[in-house]
Amino acid sequence: MDFGMTKRGSDELLSQTAAVSNGGIMTSQPDNNNDAKKVKLDRNLNKPSRVVHVRNIPMEAMETDIINLGIPFGRITNVLLLKGKNQAFLEMADETAATSMVNYYNNSGTPIIRGRTVYVQFSNHKELKTDNAHPGSQISTQAALQAAQALTSETDTQGGPNTVLRVIVDNQIYPITLDVLYQIFSRVGKVLKIITFTKNNTFQALIQYPDVITAQAAKLSLDGQNIYNACCTLRIDYSKLTNLNVKYNNDKSRDFTNPTLPTGDIGLDSLGFGGAMSMMGSPFAGLPSLGAPLTAAYSAAAGLPLGAFALPPAVASATFGLAGFRLPGQQSFGGCVLLVSNLNEEMVTPDALFTLFGVYGDVIRVKILFNKKDNALVQMSEPHQAQLALTNLDKIKVYGKEIRVNPSKHQLVQMPKEGQPDAGLTKDFTSSPLHRFKKPGSKNYQNIYPPSATLHLSNIPASVTEEDIKTAFQDTGGSVVAFKFFPKDRKMALIQMGSVEESVIALIKMHNYQLADSSHLRVSFSKSTI
Repeated sequence: MDFGMTKRGSDELLSQTAAVSNGGIMTSQPDNNNDAKKVKLDRNLNKPSRVVHVRNIPMEAMETDIINLGIPFGRITNVLLLKGKNQAFLEMADETAATSMVNYYNNSGTPIIRGRTVYVQFSNHKELKTDNAHPGSQISTQAALQAAQALTSETDTQGGPNTVLRVIVDNQIYPITLDVLYQIFSRVGKVLKIITFTKNNTFQALIQYPDVITAQAAKLSLDGQNIYNACCTLRIDYSKLTNLNVKYNNDKSRDFTNPTLPTGDIGLDSLGFGGAMSMMGSPFAGLPSLGAPLTAAYSAAAGLPLGAFALPPAVASATFGLAGFRLPGQQSFGGCVLLVSNLNEEMVTPDALFTLFGVYGDVIRVKILFNKKDNALVQMSEPHQAQLALTNLDKIKVYGKEIRVNPSKHQLVQMPKEGQPDAGLTKDFTSSPLHRFKKPGSKNYQNIYPPSATLHLSNIPASVTEEDIKTAFQDTGGSVVAFKFFPKDRKMALIQMGSVEESVIALIKMHNYQLADSSHLRVSFSKSTI
């Protein structure tokens, strides 16, 4: 989709991105023309238009995410997503709707897209003009617009909007937890409180937002969506309650504004519902293990899709009871330290373990035991990352030996005290630039796979040839079976080694390998084959 912008529009993208924030002006650097620029920008900010400019959007954002910001304020007539610039434009049906939206987000609410705060202001443009140059992108845009227009034409069945939503999960084949609901509903805006319960053998929840606008946006964008493929459908309406009284923070209820609440057993009376609702959790809560579909989905670390939203494996692991996903104010369950045994002590180094375990989380410290060098402690950043590493790396072959990965009784890895013998066996990686998951909601979480013979390569400079890469990988001691560049992006490629064991060694040796002066290779396990 092409956008018929004049040069002034192009300038808007650059100048406003650098210099304008919600509610004020920021000067990026000293400049003699700053005063003139301020006057111009102030004038643009205060001049209403039915086109709204949204900045700082995450790379994974979709048209539906942008539309969700505007849905509560009126009919949306067009949307333009500029992923390369982390920006978007939303055209409302009239200036009144756009003015309500801009005023609300600049004075009352915080606009959030996929966990990131974005900035909303009037655009210089009075309308979005599109042509037919890119019909493929227009199809997805038109589909998103039609869905939005269908949503805004719906009438509510339970009276006017409210800050508290009642959520029913229909066709619940897989377990749904409070943590999963928090992840989904907090993508729309800040969630204050959640209470979960079972009524008429159906898993339900009450979810409270800070204001009516955010609750309305959540209802309109999430009602009717499936949490997992073809099941666990969300049915959302407005609750008759205007405030939730949460007295305990546990797996059934949570007040995110008050993390100091006790975790005691919840009685029916304490929630003010009398005997009308039982406080049972998910009907799957007592299961010691889960059957094939979930286990298979998790072991492949698949993010199970929720419409335009996707649950990252970190959330999936919490859902499946495999790990402790930590929420604000909640104690984490499980530890961050793993005991790795049966290592090839001649070959394995702290850096090698950092790279291998770093595929599944951010490694903070590694200690190879001084008196038992075929054992090591690996400290991950989060418990769910430790669980991911354990699930995927236990019993794989590394340098000819089948390693074992188990939870450790240690809560952290201690650095050696001064004068203690260590010989470089303990290493702190806290400030390493090679962590893959530093950014919240990192897309790397959606591309975690078990060790496989095929590796995904990225950050390949244009000057590097297929032969250069194949030679470098053969030098790791393995054989290259197949190789192919991505047809639409030559910065990425797949390379297949002779075995999973060869692939593991290649990843250890080639991740962060310097291909050119300023380019370092990124290597991950792939789910694909060549």
